[in-house]
Amino acid sequence: MATQKLISVLLLQLLLVILASDFSNGQKLNVGFYHKTCPNIEAIVAKTTQQYISRAPTLAAPLLRMHFHDCFVRGCDGSVLLNSTASNSAEKDAFPNQSLRGFHVIDAVKSAVEKKCPGVVSCADILALVARDAVRMLHGSFWEVPTGRRDGRVSVNSEALRGLPAPFANITQLKATFASKGLSVKDLVVLSGGHTIGTSHCGPFSNRLYNFTGKGDTDPKLDKNYIAQLKTKCKPGDIKTLVEMDPGSFKLFDEDYYTLVNKRRGLFQSDSALLDDPETRAYVIQQATSHGATFLKDFGASMVNMGNIGVLTGNSGEIRKQCAFVN
Repeated sequence: MATQKLISVLLLQLLLVILASDFSNGQKLNVGFYHKTCPNIEAIVAKTTQQYISRAPTLAAPLLRMHFHDCFVRGCDGSVLLNSTASNSAEKDAFPNQSLRGFHVIDAVKSAVEKKCPGVVSCADILALVARDAVRMLHGSFWEVPTGRRDGRVSVNSEALRGLPAPFANITQLKATFASKGLSVKDLVVLSGGHTIGTSHCGPFSNRLYNFTGKGDTDPKLDKNYIAQLKTKCKPGDIKTLVEMDPGSFKLFDEDYYTLVNKRRGLFQSDSALLDDPETRAYVIQQATSHGATFLKDFGASMVNMGNIGVLTGNSGEIRKQCAFVN
């Protein structure tokens, strides 16, 4: 009888430990997480980000893309910010991430935050806030950013290669990738609108101009006049020239991306693919014909959804002292 009672007590204690662990590691993000521990966090981030974007507006797009690339590999844990080591090649050095820029902005923001609130704010949260502020500074959306993420300690090159959607992905592949992260088809088409800012090297779409099926042909889904324009900028084998993803307004966060896609002028195959699904096509047409009536609001909502992917909270992970290095 005493033995059974002892076993019951031990099982109860074990259950309480498990529940406590689940709670500490399963907390949700929330707006104002740093209200008491770092009350001026958003002002500090915005001020420092503004200092860089005001001088170099083209940094906004790669900073937004950096947050996207972080969340799609291991969740939004700042793993894309970690440097490679002698024994490990990190996400930062994976081929899809070699064109990312703006790591110095994240480091500057982190340094400014550490001066006011040392050891409190994660790099993952800083990245999410910087992405929002960079978009806002190009006249884009404003959304409340839930915070409370902690930083991961692992970053693996090969995981970035496998986890990030490719610019040549078709609609089936895109939907599957987004669904695997808990994102909807609407999130897919809305977040694709981030291509309204920024540039791309010729390489990711060169095959659409010169050798689409291996026979020296062009992509029939790409507008012929646009192909002719692109060929004047991107010669065969050119991997250095930069092309605006949203010609004429690539420094302005607006709905023009959808107008271009609707005219079969989306730069990547993944852009054109949005016309191959009834739901994504309907959204493209809606925004293109309504001057982006709901795009900015939708973008903020989808960014919040994306920012929740695989987050570390509670006792998981750490708060890095420097974003490029584990503690």
